[in-house]
Amino acid sequence: MIEALQFDFMQNALAAGLLASLIGGIMGTLVIVNRIVFLSGGIAHASYGGIGLAFFFGWPFLAGTLGFAVAAALLMATISLRARHRSDTIIGVVWAVGMAIGIVLLDLTPGYNVDLMSYLFGSILTVPASDLWIMAALSVLICGFVFLFYPDILALSYDEEFAMIRGTPVRLIYYLMIVLLAVTIVMVIQVVGLILIIALLTIPPYIVEKYARSLFQMMVGASLIGSFFTVVGLYLSYRFDLTSGAAIILVAGVGFFAVTLIEQISVRRQRLETWHKFEREEQGHVS
Repeated sequence: MIEALQFDFMQNALAAGLLASLIGGIMGTLVIVNRIVFLSGGIAHASYGGIGLAFFFGWPFLAGTLGFAVAAALLMATISLRARHRSDTIIGVVWAVGMAIGIVLLDLTPGYNVDLMSYLFGSILTVPASDLWIMAALSVLICGFVFLFYPDILALSYDEEFAMIRGTPVRLIYYLMIVLLAVTIVMVIQVVGLILIIALLTIPPYIVEKYARSLFQMMVGASLIGSFFTVVGLYLSYRFDLTSGAAIILVAGVGFFAVTLIEQISVRRQRLETWHKFEREEQGHVS
């Protein structure tokens, strides 16, 4: 991996991966604790419409995709607040329509020759230095939002009724969180792609959730684990000539199943120890 870093594109890829892991860890934690994984998937797939808009009108990728993703996110957030019993259905419709718009616009784009796979599975090796500055600025924005509104975010995430009683602007915080989630998704699309984005947002926070004692610890732990997955995935993609986004997610998937297996073994061992202890106590009473 060290020799690979002599190339500019690998340096940019590592920087993009670490930035995406930092923000993915923070926002992914909020996705997990607020149970909005399906909403995140809807935003991710609907944002494909923004990719189509960007290429059809010749806009910069981030500008077109961000604008469409934020609009779709606000629509989905409004639906989830006002029609909770039908929100999954309507979000699914917006999800599908957004992707359809993107595909049709790409079909209609004159001279379209962009590699579709790069947006479905990521193109971290082609992230330009200019996008890194934008990602860094957005990272500072998201970190600042969490720092300033941390008590309100904490209350909203674990007890919405209590948050409303204490005067927290629940709807405002919720909308801001969804908008920043859309921003995060657009950033991470360049790293792991549209199809794999939810895995990077959810696997690291899920692994950390059982061991973290606070929301802040969960965010930090998820960011660190996401960074580890990204570095290892990048190394494997360079070493074995694999698609970088898929390699990163495979590493994350191995980590997920390994932790799950260890937890199951630990639970089974505790049950056996409890059973053996119960048997010894019963034998003591009999004797």
